[in-house]
Amino acid sequence: MDGGALPEKTGLSGDELAALLAQYFPSLEVELPDELLRYKCNENDEIAMVRDLLLKHRSTEGDLGRWLAAMIARRAIEPDHLWEDLGLRNRGELSRLLSRHYAPLAARNVNNMRWKRFFYRMLCEDEGLAMCTTPVCTQCNDFNLCFGEESGESRIAERRRDQLLEAARQQVTADWPI
Repeated sequence: MDGGALPEKTGLSGDELAALLAQYFPSLEVELPDELLRYKCNENDEIAMVRDLLLKHRSTEGDLGRWLAAMIARRAIEPDHLWEDLGLRNRGELSRLLSRHYAPLAARNVNNMRWKRFFYRMLCEDEGLAMCTTPVCTQCNDFNLCFGEESGESRIAERRRDQLLEAARQQVTADWPI
């Protein structure tokens, strides 16, 4: 996640982030600085609408369901594929996460639409709006944007590969100076 405070990028307040870390990663014993603990997220209407959509359809109660909804909603406004923006390895991991924690919503994605598009489609349908210009998705000019290929290597894997290649180049240069 580039730039900005960690709580802001996760969609959680500083207190929520600290609670999540303490509950799910107790061995890390991370102490957040006071300025991060006091941090309150400034979510916009778009983030709130996606978060509320997820919360309305959650199958995991308690803090985890709320925290995940906030994180997914916040990362959904980022420009890349949602699975990449969440730091997941591939779209399948995102699908499994959503199926486990937001099963009623995930079950509605019967045509395997990209998740961000699917969320916005659900929001539009809830408001009685149509996303496509035609009533049938297969006739829509944006069909490939909604249902097209969404695979590839994640940015995390790309960075890891680039770091390994750079380290190998430096080792070769050190071993055999020109």
